[in-house]
Amino acid sequence: MSADCLFCKIAAKQIPAKIVYEDPDVFAFEDIGPQAPTHLLICPRKHIVSLEDVTDEDELMLGHLQTVAAKLARQRDLQQGFRTVINTGQNAGQSVLHLHLHLLGGRSMRWPPG
Repeated sequence: MSADCLFCKIAAKQIPAKIVYEDPDVFAFEDIGPQAPTHLLICPRKHIVSLEDVTDEDELMLGHLQTVAAKLARQRDLQQGFRTVINTGQNAGQSVLHLHLHLLGGRSMRWPPG
């Protein structure tokens, strides 16, 4: 945990958020500026700045993020489709320096994004 990280503070319940999923390794909450009817952020509890900073020991956790995304998509009836996104770095739109996966669904998506 990082003392000055917004998402670490959410995980520690020091900052309120609408948490929709928790387990020992991962937590998920609703984005405060949703870009789709469903817009969840799925985060590891371990503080990792970005995808660029993961190591081999994070491999299982990264798969777990995707598994949780699929589970939450099923719970929210996103059978028409959904998107998962990990922004890495400022030019990619990462605004919080804690690795997180966006789960977006409930509307038609375009390609390419951005």
